[in-house]
Amino acid sequence: MRHGIKHRMGLTGAVTVVLALVGLAVFPFYWMLVTATRTDDELFGDRPPLLPDLSGLSTFADVFSDTTVVGWLTNSAMIAAGTTLLTMILAVPIAYAMSRFSFRGKVLVGIGLLVTQMLPEAVLVVPLLSVFKTLDLLDSRSGLVLGNTAFVLPVVTWILKNAIDTVPRDLDNAAKIDGCSPVSTLWRVIVPIVAPTMAAGAVIAFFHGWNEYIFAVSFLTDPGLQPMSVGLAGFIGEISTPVQTVMSVGMIYTLPAVALYLLLQRYIVSGMAAGSVKG
Repeated sequence: MRHGIKHRMGLTGAVTVVLALVGLAVFPFYWMLVTATRTDDELFGDRPPLLPDLSGLSTFADVFSDTTVVGWLTNSAMIAAGTTLLTMILAVPIAYAMSRFSFRGKVLVGIGLLVTQMLPEAVLVVPLLSVFKTLDLLDSRSGLVLGNTAFVLPVVTWILKNAIDTVPRDLDNAAKIDGCSPVSTLWRVIVPIVAPTMAAGAVIAFFHGWNEYIFAVSFLTDPGLQPMSVGLAGFIGEISTPVQTVMSVGMIYTLPAVALYLLLQRYIVSGMAAGSVKG
């Protein structure tokens, strides 16, 4: 009897903690909704409202009817997708080579990948501006994709490399006996096994391309090419800021990334666990 009471109390406590954590995670989105649907007088009054006004949902309709905002969202999606695709195309073979082959300079390559993470984006803006200007990559989504990929590629490569390290080499030997080349072994044997880790790496690359601001505001001066991160910051003015518009746009900007994470959450957790240890 006493054991059953303790079990129920422990279960109740665990559920309470989980609900509290979920509430903390969801509350920012809820408050964004409340702010987007209320007037300035209500928000800055003595008693600010705690519930959204559903009649104020027209703010979201106004945002979607604005072709500029839709263009920002489209640019963000294209840049994030390009960053993800290019990162995975480069990271998978690099990680495979570092895990399975011995070659001159292998240690230097690994150290070089780590060193790149010691420099923040703000430090790299000026030299990259000079390089991109020479290569005529300014005011180009392709240039921004390259910059984002260069910054996130080392992280994804090391995650994939550690995941591939856990794959037994006997599988490589068996594939070699069956006549598979190293490239064929990679795509037919290694990739299916480390697919969850690849999903985790793809999400990391997507989030970086989706949220990146410093490179975007520095490399893109054409308003028609700017992503949502730059456009959203443009709403903030010195004299006044349309709080409702900022919150509605911010909520629309956040939801696709959250939806993607929830969709791939299972693969992300298992992939990060596989990529964080070496067998």
